[in-house]
Amino acid sequence: MTVPALRLAAATSNVVRKVLHGGVADLRPAPRLLIDTGPNRRVYRFTGAARGSQDGEPVLLVPPLAAPTLCFDLRRGCSLVEHLVDGGRRTYLVDYGTVAFADRGLGVEHWVGQVLPNAIRKVSADAGGREVHLVAWCLGGIFSLLAAAEQADLPIASITTIAAPFDFTAIPLIAPLRPLVELTGGHLLTPFYRLLGGAPPYLVSQAFRLTRLDKELTRPIAMLRNLHDRDFLAQLEAVDHFMANMAAYPGRTFGQLYHRFFRANDLAEGSIEIDGRLVSLSEVRVPTLVVAGESDAIAPKRAVRRLVDLLTGAPEVRFESAPGGHLGVLTGRAARTTTWRYLDEFLDSRRSPA
Repeated sequence: MTVPALRLAAATSNVVRKVLHGGVADLRPAPRLLIDTGPNRRVYRFTGAARGSQDGEPVLLVPPLAAPTLCFDLRRGCSLVEHLVDGGRRTYLVDYGTVAFADRGLGVEHWVGQVLPNAIRKVSADAGGREVHLVAWCLGGIFSLLAAAEQADLPIASITTIAAPFDFTAIPLIAPLRPLVELTGGHLLTPFYRLLGGAPPYLVSQAFRLTRLDKELTRPIAMLRNLHDRDFLAQLEAVDHFMANMAAYPGRTFGQLYHRFFRANDLAEGSIEIDGRLVSLSEVRVPTLVVAGESDAIAPKRAVRRLVDLLTGAPEVRFESAPGGHLGVLTGRAARTTTWRYLDEFLDSRRSPA
């Protein structure tokens, strides 16, 4: 059979599957066991390794606020969870649950000082007292580093941040807003997030879509050109599923991110005030891997790379870049041979002697 005929047959099969079965992506979540609950915290341990015994040092996946935890488990065949578990790594996840209007008073200090530390300690205890490797995406990386800097006694073996920006002036996407923000004394968004109790899921989802507007506009053409490619179509479906499950930002947390991170750009200088305490990234004392996306509009490479200069107390800091945008660098199809390989090499280099 010729290549065009093979492509036509594959395209026909994919169209039939989409029409009759609703899609081509396998969106079943990886099997997991709930091991801990608390305020805004559910901790899971993944089960069902295909290879290996999962008896190594624990890995805790840390998502950002507002994004669904399926960022780490996008779909079968393109899931960081699946990759880690199949590689024999003892893998955990912290889930913040649903953020409600009643949570509008929760600030950064809640996540950095309570939710993450409690999750880390629980994972360590569940793994027999071993230190925990944190693997965090976007704001999850910022929170992980701030928790490590503020609480030096946390059982952390290493931290990997993926697409976590630390210099907000290096983000071209939001640069046009700065003059307007300063003109209004920083109160451009304040009335809205206070009225709404934060940033609701719909607005978070639409904001994420705007960052990938070029892909949204060319999507119909891309689909037609790739009707024969089931993996490509499955990835589109999985990303749609991800964006349809966005959560809300609590009001106080959103306000702090807006005023301290975006407007004042405190993180670029390496320290930030949290609940009256100055927390400095120079206090991080664990090896750190920093990964940036080469086409990331939310966390461009320069905004991410700034972290390397701030971790002056860390015994080792590695920087890598990989293909993909903000989500793609974490769990895009190319991440399987780039970002995940960097992570494997980093974790293997930190492996404790048997």
